[in-house]
Amino acid sequence: MAVRWYVAYSLSYRDIEELMAERGVSVDHSTINRWVVEYAPQLDSEFRKKHKSNTNGSWRMDETYIKIKGQWHYLYRATDKFGKTIDFYLSKNRDKKAAKCFFMKAINSNGLPEKVTIDKSGANNAGLNLINLQLALLFMFGGIFHQLSIRQIKYLNNVVEQDHRSIKKITKPMMGFKAFHSAEATIAGIELHRMLRKEQHQQAANLSVFEQFYALAG
Repeated sequence: MAVRWYVAYSLSYRDIEELMAERGVSVDHSTINRWVVEYAPQLDSEFRKKHKSNTNGSWRMDETYIKIKGQWHYLYRATDKFGKTIDFYLSKNRDKKAAKCFFMKAINSNGLPEKVTIDKSGANNAGLNLINLQLALLFMFGGIFHQLSIRQIKYLNNVVEQDHRSIKKITKPMMGFKAFHSAEATIAGIELHRMLRKEQHQQAANLSVFEQFYALAG
């Protein structure tokens, strides 16, 4: 419950400590922090492996900013054209390598898209071109021919840019993260809860959002 509250709402660890105390549970805010860092990635992994519904093959990709130890880092995110979350990737850098790592992570968990819409970023375009080159090489060695259609049309990316706001709404009260690994873990939990709200769980029609979340821990 404490983990879900933290990744679902704009609350601090001390806020949750007080809410737990009202329910007769004595737990220090630092302990709640350790719970989030430990369990949020595990719950996200469980959801992706067994419960996440399929997404559309037309992706919208963009990056936003997250502050860690006083420095801005880059949160790569993608949704499909209907706003369903594809994947996320936190990086210290904003370059071709980071873009490729994000797309490989997204492809490994969601399969190959038909088309990817990005902004005018040269790094994102270069990352996608590297993936298309790898796909061409696979075809030469007997694989199935497939190339990603790359579109650099900013207005089509409004759906993912708007979706950033829901993530930033939760991270804003956190006033920046102290370590990369805790930021990565916490964002995994926030993204997970956001996907549940979007009814991306296969049992979304039968279970409430909190029931879906707690069932992942079973």
